[in-house]
Amino acid sequence: RPSSLCLAFLILGLFTCCCQGLPEPAFFPSFYFTHSVYNASVYENSAARTYANSQVKMGISLADLTWDIKYRIVSGDEEGFFKAEEVVLGDFCFLRIRTKGGNSAILNREIQDNYLLTVKATVRGEDLETWTKVNIQVLDMNDLRPLFSPTTYSVTIAENTPLRTSIAQVTATDADIGSNGEFYYYFKNKVDLFAVHPTSGVISLSGRLNYDEKNRYDLEILAVDRGMKLYGNNGVSSTAKLFIHIERINEHAPTISIVSHIPSTLDKDPTFSIVTVDDMDEGTNGEIDSVSIVAGDPLEQFFLIKGGTGNKEYRIKALKLVDWENFPYGYNLTLQAKDKGSPQKFSAVKIVHIPNTQKENHQIEFEKEMYEVELSEFAPPGVVVAVVKVKPEPQGAEYKLVQSEDAEYFKINPKTGLIITAHHLNVLEKERFEFEVEYKGSDLGANVILSVVDTNDHTPVFKQHSYESFVNESISVGSSILAVTAIDSDKGENGYITYSLASLNPLPFTINQFTGVISTTEELDFESSPESYTFVIRASDWGAPYRRESEVNVTVHLENINDNKPLFEKVNCQGEVSHDFPVGHQITAISAIDIDELELVKYKIISGNELGFFELSPESGILQLKKTLTGASPKNGVFALKITATDGENFADPMFVNISIAYGKVTTKSFSCRETKVAQKLAEKLLRKAKANIKLKSEGGFLDLYSVNRHPPQFDKSFPSDVSVREDLAVGSGILSIGASDADPGFNGKIVYTISDGNPDSCFAIDMETGLLQVLMPLDREKTDRYLLNITIYDLGSPQKSSWRLLAVNVEDANDNKPHFLQDSYSVNILESTSIGIEIIQVEATDKDIGPNGEVFYSILTDTEYFGINSSSGIVYVAAPLDRESKANYTLTIEARDKAENVHQKFSIVDLTIFLSDVNDCPPVFIPSSYNAKVLEDLPVGTVIAWLETQDPDLGPGGQVRYSLTNDYNGKFEVDKVFGTIRLGKELNYEQQQFYNLTVRAKDKGRPVSLSSVSFVEVEVVDVNENLYAPYFSDFAVMGLIKENSRIGTSVLQVRARDDDDGRDGEIQYSIRDGSGLGRFTIDEDTG
Repeated sequence: RPSSLCLAFLILGLFTCCCQGLPEPAFFPSFYFTHSVYNASVYENSAARTYANSQVKMGISLADLTWDIKYRIVSGDEEGFFKAEEVVLGDFCFLRIRTKGGNSAILNREIQDNYLLTVKATVRGEDLETWTKVNIQVLDMNDLRPLFSPTTYSVTIAENTPLRTSIAQVTATDADIGSNGEFYYYFKNKVDLFAVHPTSGVISLSGRLNYDEKNRYDLEILAVDRGMKLYGNNGVSSTAKLFIHIERINEHAPTISIVSHIPSTLDKDPTFSIVTVDDMDEGTNGEIDSVSIVAGDPLEQFFLIKGGTGNKEYRIKALKLVDWENFPYGYNLTLQAKDKGSPQKFSAVKIVHIPNTQKENHQIEFEKEMYEVELSEFAPPGVVVAVVKVKPEPQGAEYKLVQSEDAEYFKINPKTGLIITAHHLNVLEKERFEFEVEYKGSDLGANVILSVVDTNDHTPVFKQHSYESFVNESISVGSSILAVTAIDSDKGENGYITYSLASLNPLPFTINQFTGVISTTEELDFESSPESYTFVIRASDWGAPYRRESEVNVTVHLENINDNKPLFEKVNCQGEVSHDFPVGHQITAISAIDIDELELVKYKIISGNELGFFELSPESGILQLKKTLTGASPKNGVFALKITATDGENFADPMFVNISIAYGKVTTKSFSCRETKVAQKLAEKLLRKAKANIKLKSEGGFLDLYSVNRHPPQFDKSFPSDVSVREDLAVGSGILSIGASDADPGFNGKIVYTISDGNPDSCFAIDMETGLLQVLMPLDREKTDRYLLNITIYDLGSPQKSSWRLLAVNVEDANDNKPHFLQDSYSVNILESTSIGIEIIQVEATDKDIGPNGEVFYSILTDTEYFGINSSSGIVYVAAPLDRESKANYTLTIEARDKAENVHQKFSIVDLTIFLSDVNDCPPVFIPSSYNAKVLEDLPVGTVIAWLETQDPDLGPGGQVRYSLTNDYNGKFEVDKVFGTIRLGKELNYEQQQFYNLTVRAKDKGRPVSLSSVSFVEVEVVDVNENLYAPYFSDFAVMGLIKENSRIGTSVLQVRARDDDDGRDGEIQYSIRDGSGLGRFTIDEDTG
């Protein structure tokens, strides 16, 4: 059929030439083809007797109309596909090439698309011949369908793959050429999440993936041959399968953040830095496989260990003792982390500086390796020994005493390092205490050596509680009767002892002040002296400021010896008795007294009783008449009796009793004697003895008053109940001098001062000797604003007495604290529509000081017009309209400053971050504002023709856009509500409608009011050439006749051509293109 059209044109041209007349014959007739080479074409698969079409006349002009020309193919047609025919029309012999036909003579362009035929022309009966070449181009027919290769595809994509990303490409081929080889790709079933490009086969993502909802998609892709579709066949050749696997992609690499940490040199296992590794991926992709030191550790001294509060925290520690000597400035370690994802991702390297801890921390150590102190052994409990510190002292440092026998006598404040006495030091006879202080939680320690300074704290002690001695009253003057001994544990003069008699009354004794030997100073007489002497010996040391003394009772008993003879009370007695004095009656009584009183006195008549008239009782001294005096005749008429008395050892001087005998009437007896007054003398002697004993007893009572510690120490009446001190008073400054007194003398009245309680922060100390209360450690009113000190005073007597009073120390404020915000930073979320004046947050700072020093006022340091702050309350409020889309957050620097007067004010700053929460105040905006799309009319259903895109700066539902079409032209177009993909819903037809104006609406999901925008998509339908068939004439040549002189416009003939296309493509227009009749005839373009 297509060749018929070409043939018609050729015949018309030939006919026109013939109508114009034949050329004049040449003198020598020529025989040749009009061209040495002709080009012709024929469709493959053409039926038998299909003529090849050429754009020019093929053949030979007839120089002689009688020539009978024959054409024959002599070469180039080995398969025998073609046959040459001749057609004479006028003066031209046309060469026509046609197919022969038959099953074995079917042209196949895919096998051979070109044949070069050599055609020979001869004239029957003439020796004429000529040759030409005809190049037959085999034209393609749409006889093959597209084929996929391969037919199965598989891809793996991440669930976070961006929209419109090309994820795969399917490939099909069609061996036809030109439009016959064109085809479209499309999905067998409707697919929303993916789009296939109709000509390239590229599969792109048109929706958002969700691994949890679906992790695999099986798609079938078809290819439709455009030519076959146009001919009415569905054109489907084959199906390709595409398997799309969704995976949680390892999208993010780990990120490392560093928290610097300078360990204490006391740490046994120091942490040099804390490393946090985060990975925003989920599942295994977000798990950290390892963190490594990739550089900066040439000696391999450091390693990382997982630990801390989370699984993503690592600590840098040392494998061994770090070499700081060769790296005095520390180490710069390069860290890199990798996750467990597939493929694994590595973080960017991060450098962490490990500073030289010895340099930075100045090697934390005690201020002294050994603390040597001296303390008086007078020191009572609570006296300051020393303050031990490590330097620099870390916050929260604690100290403790290492348990030992010596350490039991001391206490330490674990927070301040203040060591005080816990007991009296003089209870032990120790000159030196050694103990150790330990910094808690480490091996660091310091030794404390306390030397006890000897003071006169020991009283001489006698070896015996009392002394007793028995002394013969006859001992000679100067004789030693007793030795007393005392010892004193003090050293030097404090322990040097002298002795003295403490009696206020004279004693017949003396004592050697150095040896303690007691000896007599006068003769002793038992009868006139006390039978025993009890007196006090005093031992005194030579100590300062007072001597210490002790006393002991010494009793000296006088042993009585018989050193006195009896003495008669009366001597030289004269008397008479009657001559008839009865025998056995008492004449008189003799009485003698013996001062020794050791034995009874016995009496005896030495002489004058030779006749035996008298009898003297030896015990009672009664003189009786033994026999009658009748007839007695004494010498000279008088009986002269010589009488003596004896104590058994000594004899009294004899006395005489002269007895005369009276005759006549006389008294029975009558005697007169001379009084010796010995009894009176004895009584006086006994009285003196008694008085001496009384004196000794009264002296003993006086000695008790002198030596006993009777009075406790007393505070002065000026002792205050409280005292105030500024917290910034310098250490060492005096606060108050405390006065006290003790009525006792000597050490009994010597006072020492101590703080026994109420000093938990070790801020105070009191001078043991003077009572001056001082600042020992810095005061901090904010920590403790009042102390209740127990001031205790002791005397140094024995037994020791004490008193105590409470002293309240009020710590007055100084401006030593700056305001402190309750948070390190503040943040708040507010609606961007928040009205002016609305309070959004209150920042609060506290100042531990009081009064103006602790009053805080606030200000915003950041230059901003959008926010203000109440200077008193710290309430931040909105000062100007806000717009999150212009600026989503603000960071304000806020200052809190105190109101201190006459001193430097202190301040702090804090950052406040204000996040503006979205309000649905922005409608979606199309980008671009309108769309234009050109769409081939034959594109398959489901093809994406436009991608809508909008921008809605709102957040959350207010920024989530849904798309819709206000008119889909009866389903010809459809839009993905979520992703804005516009697809063909039905096939288009250019001939029916060439333009579509789609109105699309984008509407957000804001609440309570949603906002929307409208855009337009102008779709231009592009015509696809459906003019498949060329017009063709039924006859190669048509003959017509006309009379000459016919009028113009006379109908000559009518030609008819056919076109197998439908519609406008099948409408035919006629025209005269060539020939000898060109210009002489016209043809109706519509009717032919």
